[in-house]
Amino acid sequence: MSETPTTSVRRGPLTGVRVVEFGGLGPAPFAAMLMADLGADVLRIDRPGKGASESHDITSRNRRYVELDLKRDADVASALALLEHANVLIEGFRPGVMERLGLGPDTALARNPKLVYGRMTGWGQTGPLAEAAGHDINYIAITGALGAIGPGQGRPVPPLNLVGDYGGGALYLVVGALSALLSSRETGRGQVIDCAMCDGVSHLLSLFHTFQAMGQWVDRREANLLDGGAHFYGTYECADGKYVAVGALEPQFYAELCKRAGLEAHFTNNQNDPVQWPALKRDIATLFRQRSRAEWCTILEGTDACFSPVLSLREAPEHPHLSARGSYIDLQGVKQAAPAPRFSGTPTALPLPPPKMPTSFIDALHAWSR
Repeated sequence: MSETPTTSVRRGPLTGVRVVEFGGLGPAPFAAMLMADLGADVLRIDRPGKGASESHDITSRNRRYVELDLKRDADVASALALLEHANVLIEGFRPGVMERLGLGPDTALARNPKLVYGRMTGWGQTGPLAEAAGHDINYIAITGALGAIGPGQGRPVPPLNLVGDYGGGALYLVVGALSALLSSRETGRGQVIDCAMCDGVSHLLSLFHTFQAMGQWVDRREANLLDGGAHFYGTYECADGKYVAVGALEPQFYAELCKRAGLEAHFTNNQNDPVQWPALKRDIATLFRQRSRAEWCTILEGTDACFSPVLSLREAPEHPHLSARGSYIDLQGVKQAAPAPRFSGTPTALPLPPPKMPTSFIDALHAWSR
């Protein structure tokens, strides 16, 4: 049994874990948000005047912040005082920045040998590109992920910044931090996590390297099983210009799709013949254009045909399934995802809104010194 988030009191499996986040952009704040959602006490260090968050800044929810000018020796000393009582540090600067500030791993671990020091970058701490600027699109480009996404006759399409920043970045940082935290509690020794998005995305692509090793991957977009090449795994336009998604991979689910959609016999006999896929895609596209998205939902949604409507960000929270599960919450008038995943024994709490005012450094240190 799992529970939905409860009240806005700090709860969850990470209750008692203290995280210092050095303010930044992209995957590091998302990693900090995820840990805070799971119950960790996350304290962000921001430059003076930079920490206040608007209510719509969802990735800043669920934590406090203090203002420190890390160009001042006294404020660096204050940051180190907080790190003495922290379990995890999260930073997302270029390699060498924290060292120049006097807050590098050697200094921090000397003050707190059990500290887990999480470093989030795109290229990693080492390598020819380590010092270069970049963003999600650059990090996923060199891994092969970007080159595999998009129409067969068009250019690669950036999959938002989900694959690099969040999939290969923030989530790997959190997994690394929790793994190192378990080790620290067993051994009494902290360590540094070099979390590079290019590494994480390469790791995410393991299934596709398997396909390649088995001779089941064509280095061409929209020509493979999971990239839109197969007629039974893709998206189709409906009569009203809206789209639906089909993912009937297994034979029994494909048979259900064919039966319910009224597909002809030549579909059922040629599911796994890549030579036939282009023609079958054209035929099934013609079929889906004969009805509206709502009509296809009536026929196929909720069955074993592996079907769903393609919804916009605005439509998604109103979908009956997500609504029934409480997958979205309303926090100060801002619709946003509820904490995930869910836990039966240590349910998470409703998130706190993004902070508008800094916490006093003295109060923060006193709270962590108890």
